[in-house]
Amino acid sequence: MADEPLVLGIETSCDETGVGVVRGTTLLADAVASSVDEHARFGGVVPEVASRAHLEAMVPTIDRALKEAGVTARDLDGIAVTAGPGLAGALLVGVSAAKAYAYALGKPLYGVNHLASHICVDQLEHGPLPEPTMALLVSGGHSSLLLSTDITSDVRPMGATIDDAAGEAFDKIARVLNLGFPGGPVIDRYAREGDPEAIAFPRGLTGPRDPAYDFSFSGLKTAVARWIEAKRAAGEEVPVRDVAASFQEAVVDVLTRKAVRACKDQGVDHLMIGGGVAANSRLRALAQDRCEAAGIRLRVPRPKLCTDNGAMVAALGAEMVARNRSASDWDLSADSSLPVTDPHVPGHSHDHDHVHEVSKENLYS
Repeated sequence: MADEPLVLGIETSCDETGVGVVRGTTLLADAVASSVDEHARFGGVVPEVASRAHLEAMVPTIDRALKEAGVTARDLDGIAVTAGPGLAGALLVGVSAAKAYAYALGKPLYGVNHLASHICVDQLEHGPLPEPTMALLVSGGHSSLLLSTDITSDVRPMGATIDDAAGEAFDKIARVLNLGFPGGPVIDRYAREGDPEAIAFPRGLTGPRDPAYDFSFSGLKTAVARWIEAKRAAGEEVPVRDVAASFQEAVVDVLTRKAVRACKDQGVDHLMIGGGVAANSRLRALAQDRCEAAGIRLRVPRPKLCTDNGAMVAALGAEMVARNRSASDWDLSADSSLPVTDPHVPGHSHDHDHVHEVSKENLYS
């Protein structure tokens, strides 16, 4: 096990400061500092608030992760960081910190893709990813179907949302129902006591001429909001639990239906679901039922690994090291729209030792 790469991963794409330590495919530490409470009163993530929170939390969270893992910074074989996609200012804090630590330690730096990291994290729970693997990533910022034949170099987009992401729709409906922020966990909780068939909400992009693998949740969001407004205008009580259950069912029905169809069409027998919405209990249950019926093996990490975390970045970084992928250059920058077709940001030169004359002295103490 000691021969496997020991990598520290830093994740700051949104409102979580995540730092993970991974050896090979074994999780040693997963430290997270969340600023979600600071955003709750605004009903959504405020980029400037998130960036400042990352700045304050970064060093303590790195120290906590190293202590939890029982290793020192000098023991590391590399440092990985989310280079994109995400909030530009938030990403910049993580990239700057990773560059500083890597430079001071004389360690290779790996700028990796946030979405590819969400796929790779499953290795920490269920072992190496089958190649190919179909991945359904659903979060507050993303709803994507991806085909991965090599998580370090070949991730192909099959479909994505054309408007709102699934998690974004959960947040907006929770706001209309006055349930607070973030919306995903609270709607899941209320939906367990409601009837998913009480209200027939629309399923976006499921017609015969619609794109087979793309998603649309804007129409559903509007339909639910109007239904609620009509009830209130008529002076009637809104059945919150039934609305939550029916809305949730409409979302997960489309997500799972399209994911299973993509697997069948592409001849892939493994489906991985990741991202914050993958923690949703109904999505997990319906995906399991439909995958079993179709003869597809479902892989879903435990909920804590589905939301943004540093462990997923460390996992992809460790895979980069294990497969001898090129490290990133020192001019690595944050890219808020980094395409998923770039699982990592390789350097341009052939000298990827990343040991400058000054860093040979090991500035880190």
